[in-house]
Amino acid sequence: MQTVFSRNRTLRGALLAGMLALSACGEVPADTALADYVQRLERTLGQTAPQPQLPTLPRLPTRGELKLALESGNLGTLDFLALTGCAVQVTIGKRNSSLGIMASDSQRLLLELEFLQLAPDCIAYQRSQGEAALAQLLEDAHAQKRQQLPALIFNATLGGPEYRALWRPPDNLRNYPANTSSAPLTALSNINASVRRWLAGDYRADNMDFELQLSEIALGDGGALLRAQALQAGWLQAGDTVLAQQRAAGPLCSERIRPAAADTLGNVIEKFFVGEVQPWSADLGRRQHELLPLVQALEQEIGSALPPAYRDWQRQRDTNLTNWAEAPKRHVAALQATLEPCGGAGRQPG
Repeated sequence: MQTVFSRNRTLRGALLAGMLALSACGEVPADTALADYVQRLERTLGQTAPQPQLPTLPRLPTRGELKLALESGNLGTLDFLALTGCAVQVTIGKRNSSLGIMASDSQRLLLELEFLQLAPDCIAYQRSQGEAALAQLLEDAHAQKRQQLPALIFNATLGGPEYRALWRPPDNLRNYPANTSSAPLTALSNINASVRRWLAGDYRADNMDFELQLSEIALGDGGALLRAQALQAGWLQAGDTVLAQQRAAGPLCSERIRPAAADTLGNVIEKFFVGEVQPWSADLGRRQHELLPLVQALEQEIGSALPPAYRDWQRQRDTNLTNWAEAPKRHVAALQATLEPCGGAGRQPG
């Protein structure tokens, strides 16, 4: 047993040394403080932690599973020349061109918004010219596009490549979340505001702004957030196991004996958990509370259009993040239970 513990400690020490070497080069792995802290728990209590297991990260379904198919309607067969005198004529021409047919989902959304904005004037004009059949055709198309708008928005945003990139986990967290930017948050907020306007019937859109906002979202850190929370949960679960092994072996302190390990453990908690792990954990929690509600707000706005595969991933993502974010609280409870026979020690983790 002692041999196994010594071997695991040696391996973990080598891992930590490698992390610290990276730190000296300017890249600080996010789990350096967690690894150091758990190793000190092992050494202090003479117990062996299991190798931390990174929980499985929820992966978005393929684009094919998320792509919503939409009926094209009757605009493709419309006599283009019959719309002379209407601004929407140009929009329909772009929409029906080869470039329009092959347009990205974001550009398709913008074209349909342009149609929704311009079509009412053309409908009124055609009726004034006695073209009731043409006006009705346009009115039917307008109603269809209004009905399809949540799905068009989903294809261009939550189901599109930029939001997929937002949730792609990085290979290396480096010093996340200290290296985050406010730009993706601003872009998410601006798109949410635009979506609310569009769904309320205000179809104005700035094409360049929308595409730039999507590009900012593609650089966001949803995937990093998932990986960091899972990493924290894995390491703290290993620490919980060390503490559980200590309690199973008997109380750390008795009425007559207070071992040196009790005071050492208090120092380890104060310096390495409260002093190093908890600040990183708090920053991680703040980033989650900044980022996740912005995504959830859009999901709620177009909830009727979310495909089943996306809903399944959404539930898994939110359930996992909620559970992983509770890991520090569970660990604090384990620390308090371990120190309870000793009457507490040092600064209490919160």
